[in-house]
Amino acid sequence: MKQLFLSLLFGGCALSLSAQQKFVDKLVKPVNGQGTVRVIQDAEITRLVNGTLQQTDQEVTLSGQDASSNGALGKEDGQTTIVKKSRRMMKANGYRIQVYAGGNSRTSRQEAQRMAGKVKSYFNDMPTYTHFQSPRWICRVGDFRTYEEASQALHEMRATKQFDEALIVKSVIQIPY
Repeated sequence: MKQLFLSLLFGGCALSLSAQQKFVDKLVKPVNGQGTVRVIQDAEITRLVNGTLQQTDQEVTLSGQDASSNGALGKEDGQTTIVKKSRRMMKANGYRIQVYAGGNSRTSRQEAQRMAGKVKSYFNDMPTYTHFQSPRWICRVGDFRTYEEASQALHEMRATKQFDEALIVKSVIQIPY
């Protein structure tokens, strides 16, 4: 009796595991005599529905004008493939380096964007944030968890002799996880 119960339990578990499919896979599966379903969704939705992230990288193929406007490098056939990595960000208290604070005019906005471009030309891996914080346009760079990290980056920026007025400010930063 015990062996019969265990074999039925084992058979039921195996059957339920083999019957499990991902929701979208079951929906997209072609069936004769019926139409086809095409699902276009973000990888985050797939992760939420299935409990795991199916695709971490996303390939985007650009051609011609789109590729050149995005600064991508092209292949011989005129098409470019860019791999975008999906990253989740968390907000936390930290520090940023403020490289510009101007007025509320259009020229101040342009100057803040110009300073962001200048930072990118020297430090292309450092994120830049240009925004309007009433009553002025501000350009801040970096996401530093500690004051020491921000101080080290500020020292490197001042060594270029282009960001003499830069200073460290407390800010809410973006941390990938």
